[in-house]
Amino acid sequence: MAILFTGKDLGGILAGELGTCRRWSYNQTSPGSKLNLLQRKLDTGDMLWIGSGRDTVLAEEVARHTGLTATIAATDTQEWKKRDTRRCRVMVLTLPASSEFVQEVMSAAQAGVRPLPVVILDRDGSLDESLIGPSLNSFRHVVGDRSAEEIGASVSAALEAAAQKSSFESQESWNKLLVGESQPMRELRAIIRLAGPRQSTVLITGETGTGKERVAQAIHLASRRLGAPMVAVNCGALPEHLIEAELFGHTRGAFTGAVGPRVGRFEQANRGTLLLDEVGETPLMLQPKLLRVLQERELQRVGSSETVKVDARIIAASNINLEQAVAQKRFREDLYYRLNVIPIRVPTLRERRSDIPLLAAHFIEAVCQREGLPLKKLTAEAQRRLTEFEWPGNVRQLEHAMEMAAALSGERETIYLGDIESHLQPASREMDAQSDDFQLDVPTDDLPFEDLMGKVEKLLLDQALRRHGGNKAKAAKALGLKRTTLLYKLKAQECVAGAA
Repeated sequence: MAILFTGKDLGGILAGELGTCRRWSYNQTSPGSKLNLLQRKLDTGDMLWIGSGRDTVLAEEVARHTGLTATIAATDTQEWKKRDTRRCRVMVLTLPASSEFVQEVMSAAQAGVRPLPVVILDRDGSLDESLIGPSLNSFRHVVGDRSAEEIGASVSAALEAAAQKSSFESQESWNKLLVGESQPMRELRAIIRLAGPRQSTVLITGETGTGKERVAQAIHLASRRLGAPMVAVNCGALPEHLIEAELFGHTRGAFTGAVGPRVGRFEQANRGTLLLDEVGETPLMLQPKLLRVLQERELQRVGSSETVKVDARIIAASNINLEQAVAQKRFREDLYYRLNVIPIRVPTLRERRSDIPLLAAHFIEAVCQREGLPLKKLTAEAQRRLTEFEWPGNVRQLEHAMEMAAALSGERETIYLGDIESHLQPASREMDAQSDDFQLDVPTDDLPFEDLMGKVEKLLLDQALRRHGGNKAKAAKALGLKRTTLLYKLKAQECVAGAA
């Protein structure tokens, strides 16, 4: 389906010459038309013509040239919503019309099972270009006065392109990585489809647990580098004194413990894709070197003066606000602009609630197949509560909740609200209970100070993580620690617990 914008005037329609609606159906085209061959390939269908003028003849001619059935509705009214748009293949919207109305019609065109391409015929050049975004990449914008045959050709070409695009999209392997049919997910797919084949650097942002690495994998699979590896490195999980060697490699003896040469992540990703996860945690002292590699596409291994050329497509991801980090002098401004060539924001689960039942079913099915369990389904009440919950941990938290419910419901084929309710409690409630119960057993003599401080530290770390939904970067910031220091302390706590 396509949306067609024209600048013609259809005042006669609104004046009552044709009533509120008239339908024309043409199954044959004029002899000698250049569109005959194309029209045989197109199925007949409906064209919703939304106009405000007198040009009934134009609508009639376009319908004849395209072999479609035309239905008339008035501009800047809600009359068009009364039409069965599910049967429409083309929406013809004549300009002028208010920006709000144009946006409403365009949003409706994108809301179907298959998003609709857009054809714009703009007689007076009055189209508000801010309404055209990445999700509307399949459209034609024809400026000036056009004949019915030219408009019909644009509509037919848009329909043909839509059919080819639908066939192509069904073969996109990366599509399987992204579960959901909400509008935010459709817009995300549209951007991935455009950005994937390019060589430009991509910056993926979003809250923790939204699936930024999954989006990076989709971009890699949508690129021309999908035959080469995608190498991921977590910039926040590496100690400051090792991150340079991890990224750029090192020679033998470059530092204590460097018993042999090692190829860095940039070289490992040569001709492929390098994902710099949690790039906002990159130490300041390393950021100039990283910037130079991104600009020059060459590096020097630690301990070597030899220059090595690298050809890796860079994708960076961050769950912190990099613009704020730049303002706070924690992240270089020039590095930020070098990374932020194609920005992609991954929506939170709260912004795509309609996808929650699909995601829950997907995770349950995966667990059941892995564990050899019977396929399970959620009750309507359980689905309702899942959809209403805020999910501070986003998709990752939902995945863990469904894994627990599927695994612990045994051989039952139904998952009830009670199976998932423990995951639907606000984190603040547990946090408040812990803060109220912040008690220490202080002995009367021979105070084991180190043990006592270890207990205090564990309580602080646990509470900070709960307060920030498991986000280690935010927890570390709240405690005034570097993220690497927080990770070290958590690891030490695990070792103590294991020894006990």
